[in-house]
Amino acid sequence: MKFTPILTLVCAWTMTGLWNAHAHAHTQTPNRGDDVILEMHQAFRKGDKNRLSALLPQTRGHVLEPLAAYWEMRTRLDTAPDAEIRGFLNAYAGSYYEDRLRNDWLLQLGKRRQWATFTAEYPRFRMRDDREVRCYALATEAMNSKADVAEEAKRLWYSLREVDDGCTYVIDHLHSGKQIHGLDLWRKARIAMDANRPRAAQAAVDIEAPRLSEQVALIHADPVKYLDKRIVAVTISRKELAVLALIRIAAKNPDEAADLLSRRWALQLSAEERNWTWAVIGKQATQKLQDNASTYFSKVQKDSDLNDDLLIWKVRAALRQGQWQQVLSATGAMSAATRQDPAWSYWRARALLAMGPHDAQRHEAQSLLTQIASVRGFYEQLALEELGQAITVPERPAPLTPQEKTAALQHPGLQRALYAIALGLRSEGNREWNYSTNLHTPGGMPDRELLAAADLACQRQVWDRCINTSERTKEVLDHEQRFPMPLREIVVRRAHDIRLDPAYVYGLIRQESRFVTDARSHVGASGLMQVMPATAKWTAQKIGLSGFTPQQINDREVNVTIGTAYLKLVLDDFEGSMPMATAAYNAGPSRPRSWRNGPVLEAAIWAETIPFQETRDYVKKVLANTTNYAALLTRQPQSIKARLGTVGPRQSNIAEVNKDLP
Repeated sequence: MKFTPILTLVCAWTMTGLWNAHAHAHTQTPNRGDDVILEMHQAFRKGDKNRLSALLPQTRGHVLEPLAAYWEMRTRLDTAPDAEIRGFLNAYAGSYYEDRLRNDWLLQLGKRRQWATFTAEYPRFRMRDDREVRCYALATEAMNSKADVAEEAKRLWYSLREVDDGCTYVIDHLHSGKQIHGLDLWRKARIAMDANRPRAAQAAVDIEAPRLSEQVALIHADPVKYLDKRIVAVTISRKELAVLALIRIAAKNPDEAADLLSRRWALQLSAEERNWTWAVIGKQATQKLQDNASTYFSKVQKDSDLNDDLLIWKVRAALRQGQWQQVLSATGAMSAATRQDPAWSYWRARALLAMGPHDAQRHEAQSLLTQIASVRGFYEQLALEELGQAITVPERPAPLTPQEKTAALQHPGLQRALYAIALGLRSEGNREWNYSTNLHTPGGMPDRELLAAADLACQRQVWDRCINTSERTKEVLDHEQRFPMPLREIVVRRAHDIRLDPAYVYGLIRQESRFVTDARSHVGASGLMQVMPATAKWTAQKIGLSGFTPQQINDREVNVTIGTAYLKLVLDDFEGSMPMATAAYNAGPSRPRSWRNGPVLEAAIWAETIPFQETRDYVKKVLANTTNYAALLTRQPQSIKARLGTVGPRQSNIAEVNKDLP
């Protein structure tokens, strides 16, 4: 098997034509090398090294030459000599593909424990967005300089849902050096068991108590049986294994776990172990919308024993019961970074205002609300209204200059990204676009350059890059750019025809597909409004759309027609409640029908306590989008609170549930 060394190729080729003369032309007209690029993409997906090596010379001078070269080199990275790898990095210096290959190489070096080369190459790595690479780097820092990296290592490790070599390695190393302690490892095991990740739990236990780690699998499979066999927990490790079993039981039946903890285990566990276990039971009860969830949380004697995730669920349980003092105590125990999240700043401010008329509390509440108030998102808009202000369209920034637009147009990374997207290589194009607009500096790309890049994407109708790039500006907001309205005639006409708010339709499309007409989700939803095939067929029959076939779902007008019709049926079924209809559009109607049972809540609280993270975030983003689109469409002040209203059990005098609604 013979390969064409990339070092030989890149020494012979020049980047000048790639980045300048070819860049703009290739985005305008088809290139004869496009078929070669697409064939290489298929070969890369199959891991066909021979085909990649044979095709690579034909990509010389193509705008996507760096991508093609990356594919060829990536498949040989495990066998390529260091000199050839460095040749690639030098040839494409400054590009996304230099940094992407260095990322891959650093992972390989870390797995091989080649620390000298890793240490030399890591400072040149610009993306710094790979957690495993960062964990390897922390290990080298701890080995070479004895730096205190324990807190960052724990944070990265705790955030991982699965096991990886890098973070496990650095944690093991720090544990051997007594910088990571037993409780840190057991907490990771608890978090992993709560997340139904037994392998990650077992890996954590294996570092602290290797002779007991195999029992984690037994606990995960049958926690009740495990506890029945081990009535007395004498050692720290045995007690922690009992905690893991109680956590596992709580996932299925919080009340059963609470009963076991109260009757048999409370006296055997430490105060910290009891507090954590009660909090997990409370979290699981909150996710099941049980009225007794806050009762379980009330058994936690020390909030500082909990992590941020458990404190967040304590806030949610308290919100459902109107227990503002619990909201106040839980937000006060959160880490500084989590407290600054607009959600918890907002609810802490609300708790302060609800607790009494003291000047100090009012002052802190006003300060918190002022810090987050803006039109940017859900809680920012709620904060504006708490301060007595309406949601309006911000003043547009100064128009982009010709020089600013030209700089974006001539940016080689943006040009390659747009070319890849136009060629159907959307994920590759998106990654290079994101890299190019981030610049990997502490401040990122300046606002005016982000606006120019977003404008370029808008002009090419690459709406997802347009929106995502414009959303990253810090000081200036261009709402027309952040909230574009493609297909305005179709959307507005269709919405008006069925008496649906066009702002609501736009708010939903923006969240569903970012206006990518051929978008397809992992579950099979398609098009602008991400309609499932079965739902599309049912809706087409319902509205009398004759001759509908599944192939039509990506037709823009058909997709909008079916999507808006289904949205209107859902909205009517939920008595005009946008929060519940939005949840139903995302999670299906049956779930919000269940979630609405219980106390009558302001819809902001109801949305925050939706059990599914995806749906919870979706509802908040769609409603915030809708409010901003309404301000743009009407040019009148808007209220997100008016759209939210309240959520509670279905009223008996309202029409029956539409049981046919899919």
